[in-house]
Amino acid sequence: MSFVELRNICKKYKGNERYSVENFNLEIEPHEFIAFVGPSGCGKSTTLRMIAGFEEITSGDLFIEGKRMNEVAPRDRGISMVFQNYALYPHMTVEKNIAYGLQNMKVPKDEIKKKVDYAINMLGLEEYRKRKPKNLSGGQRQRVALGRAIVKNQKLFLMDEPLSNLDAKLRVSMRTEISRIHREIGATTIYVTHDQVEAMTMADRIVIMKDGIVQQVGKPMDLYDHPVNKFVAGFIGSPQMNFFDVVVDGDKLTFSDGASMTLPDRIASKLSCHNKKLILGIRGEDIKVDNLSLDTFKNNILQAKINDTEIMGNDNNLYFTFGNTNAVARVSKYDVKEIGETLSFIFETHHLHFFDPDTENALL
Repeated sequence: MSFVELRNICKKYKGNERYSVENFNLEIEPHEFIAFVGPSGCGKSTTLRMIAGFEEITSGDLFIEGKRMNEVAPRDRGISMVFQNYALYPHMTVEKNIAYGLQNMKVPKDEIKKKVDYAINMLGLEEYRKRKPKNLSGGQRQRVALGRAIVKNQKLFLMDEPLSNLDAKLRVSMRTEISRIHREIGATTIYVTHDQVEAMTMADRIVIMKDGIVQQVGKPMDLYDHPVNKFVAGFIGSPQMNFFDVVVDGDKLTFSDGASMTLPDRIASKLSCHNKKLILGIRGEDIKVDNLSLDTFKNNILQAKINDTEIMGNDNNLYFTFGNTNAVARVSKYDVKEIGETLSFIFETHHLHFFDPDTENALL
């Protein structure tokens, strides 16, 4: 039996013509780390709040451990929640903030102390125990909010964009911290974020949403390698996947600017039953500029002028215009190119993605 199950969950606010969340279906296993990801307004936080009980479910059924939860009060759902704004009490110290929820639950004092000490030690907050939130950094406040959730010892953790207020360096360290805590306490975690990097690095499975509708559910690399549509392909991965309007005729692929390349027979045969006009997608790291690749696929060499470069350290991003589209190649740090230089490159044909131009669904 799934630990959490959402069956045809819908949310429609009064006065709105459209559903904010529509036919959301998902089964979550015990101890899984699930990330809801998508652009702002896609319905991911609304779905989380329906699971928490802060938003009423318009239609559909929510089950936690096999029990229908639609009308159950939030405090009786067995959840702990970490909010984006931390929601700490400014007049209380770190230890009092962490202990407050347990005091409301009438937990004995000696047990409260034991749980608070455990959380403070786990989160590295010992030296800040007596400080108030105004004297803490953003990362320290976030750890206090996590501590408050940990001590409740609930089986289900809900996190609503908990790292969005932190700087980039701190977000990276806190991702590791949250993943470690998830493993140590063994809870089931549902994590909402707009940052696909957070979702990719932390989650066992990712739910990608757009306009209130689930687009795809899967393991991070399954979504990366096998996106079901153009939206998922473009949302997952950094830099974003490149897209080109192309015409496929037999084994010949022609770009909108007239450049062309030859497709392997296995790809050409699979595309033969589709319209000739298609959308081609390829990730930046699958555009190769090294001499070995150029020599191996010398019959498919393409060219463009470099518009801009980004030196990233371990690799470089080369920006260019090709096929009447702005594109980017992610290349080795040793493949140094200059702005204005002519770039020779090939597309790795076994990493090509094709999408229907009308439905934007993946074809291969």
